[in-house]
Amino acid sequence: MLKKIVLGILCVGFASCKGTSQEKEMAKTTQTKSEKKFEITKTEAEWRKELTDMEFYILRKAGTENPGSSDLLDNKKEGTYVCAACETPLFKSETKFKSGTGWPSFYQEIEGNVAYDVDYKIGYKRTEEHCATCGGHLGHVFEDGPEPTGLRHCINGAALNFIPSK
Repeated sequence: MLKKIVLGILCVGFASCKGTSQEKEMAKTTQTKSEKKFEITKTEAEWRKELTDMEFYILRKAGTENPGSSDLLDNKKEGTYVCAACETPLFKSETKFKSGTGWPSFYQEIEGNVAYDVDYKIGYKRTEEHCATCGGHLGHVFEDGPEPTGLRHCINGAALNFIPSK
């Protein structure tokens, strides 16, 4: 009987423990996109006219492209990756690295041009990235990247255009 009581107390204790492995500081300090006002705002119809179907799906509907499908994945040229919707500079080529995930990955954003939200779409908290100018969904940032930041900005290639250096 005593074993059952102790076992019951332990079960309740474990069930009430709050896991924090997915609660990264980055995700705790973000606002939701609906609270933000963006410099460039357009109607859904206006975005549909300007973007390809895949760009619209990614940037405006927070979709995800298939891994390995982006032409930018293996791009090794020097230049700047910009938002496909509004051309805001987002990432520099020197911060790009091969993450093995199937999406273009960067260890650092261009400060002030990428904004963050909390995303629970797959059942746990992640840090979503979007363009700070137009609000277009880019991808997610994770804390398993290389030095010097330790971050991996995992970005949909369809959300980006590449502008080579001159």
